[in-house]
Amino acid sequence: MAKRRSVAIVGAGIGEKHMKGYQAVAERFCVRTVCDLDEARGQALAATNPETGFTTSLEDVLTDSQIEIVDICLPPHLHFSAGARALEARKHVICEKPLATSLRDADQLIEIAKASGRQLFPVFQYRYGKAMAALQALIDAGLAGVPYVATLETHWNRPVAYYDIGWRGTWAGEQGGAVLSHAIHVHDLVCRVLGPIASVHAELGIRVNAIEVDDCAALAIRMENGALVTSSITLGASNDSTRLRFCFAGLTAESDRNAYSPATEEWTFEARAPVSQADIDAVLAAVPEFKPGFAGFFDAIADALDDRGGNEVTLLDGRRSLEFVTAIYASARGRGPVELPLGADHSLYDGWTP
Repeated sequence: MAKRRSVAIVGAGIGEKHMKGYQAVAERFCVRTVCDLDEARGQALAATNPETGFTTSLEDVLTDSQIEIVDICLPPHLHFSAGARALEARKHVICEKPLATSLRDADQLIEIAKASGRQLFPVFQYRYGKAMAALQALIDAGLAGVPYVATLETHWNRPVAYYDIGWRGTWAGEQGGAVLSHAIHVHDLVCRVLGPIASVHAELGIRVNAIEVDDCAALAIRMENGALVTSSITLGASNDSTRLRFCFAGLTAESDRNAYSPATEEWTFEARAPVSQADIDAVLAAVPEFKPGFAGFFDAIADALDDRGGNEVTLLDGRRSLEFVTAIYASARGRGPVELPLGADHSLYDGWTP
């Protein structure tokens, strides 16, 4: 029988979605504890799962020998400190985005993880679902060929009431704007498909709400493989919509407009000669079903911890996502393109907040 791993969810906000993900793979995980300073909210979440207790103390979580994994669902400015403490307590860590709020902190987490012998998995659940599996299968079959361009749209609606939660929309609490808190997932997806980013030229604006951080952006991106990508971001759309379109030599792939789980819905894959639609359809017919979203993300983590990894999100993936965010802010302030990778000598290595 496969081992069930014991988890503590720290933070009952987005933690509610994590709980549903664990319940979808309950044969592999047991949520032992919910931890939250808001007792009513935390106890309500714990009550949705009969195996789950509740505490207001992170120290209780870290000293509980039965807890193997600490799942951090706190506001962004708390991610680094909570993640470091959990690793030092020799727990595996799952951490909501962003992993940290500077490249320095990300690099420190890498060193702490190495020293502890434990793993840290950044949350990028958008990767998991049949659509992304189908695109990967077409790439692996050699039908996609050379990537030419891609377009990304993160067009969401965040009215003024969204910022009633005090830390949102602030540098101190959210640590960044739409490019950090909203479009980070779709940028992870483009790297999952096309590989590392070589450069970015970014224009950022505050146009929708009276907040401190960006809520609109236009990015011009060049990938290491030469593909060119544009990313359009706003929190002022009439509804929430995410769209990805990839043009390869052998096919064009386009998502639907599902805002929060674009990898789980049906995509269109249209052949470009000399590749035939019949060749594409034959590969698609053989793609197995994959668990979507958080369930697929947690399933991949269980595989990694069982020494059958390869599909999990890695700590280096999280570091690369923060490197891209750093480059975006550097480009917007310098009014020009920024080359990646970024090292400890970069002017924003210690953080991009003003």
